[in-house]
Amino acid sequence: MVRGELEQRFDALLKTHGPSLARLAASYARRASEHDDLFQEIALAIWRALPGFRGECSERTFVFRIAHNRGISYLARRRTPVAEDDEREMPDRRPNPEQALSANEESERLAHAVQHLPVAHRQVVTLALEGFAYGEIADVLGLSETNVGVRLTRARQMLREMLKRHDTRS
Repeated sequence: MVRGELEQRFDALLKTHGPSLARLAASYARRASEHDDLFQEIALAIWRALPGFRGECSERTFVFRIAHNRGISYLARRRTPVAEDDEREMPDRRPNPEQALSANEESERLAHAVQHLPVAHRQVVTLALEGFAYGEIADVLGLSETNVGVRLTRARQMLREMLKRHDTRS
């Protein structure tokens, strides 16, 4: 593949999947500065892997598989606990300030709860929130569709419990 074609394909992939990949990076990294660093690692890994893409899966699965692998590598390198009160950046596109505040608080609660799930559950929830079907999640994570369903069910139960505990403390 000619370098110009490669650059165009890479740009198109980032344009199409960039926001989703940024959210995926945020699910692995808790601080805003780390989100950006991890996203850059993901983009670089996609750039390096793109010439070898053979089309055996969708481009979406390809880029998210790379992102997942970079996220796991990031977690393995980090190995240091992060304080629960880390800053969250969840922009809301609603024009009404009161609605925006309420929605932002809900998003932050959910993001906080998702980040406190075990990694295996966090992965499936993040991909499901990005609109991946069970089969696509299975391809990205190297699991069976049944296992994806089980993990999502357990993750939803954990999230309900976490959010319920948070509501009773407030």
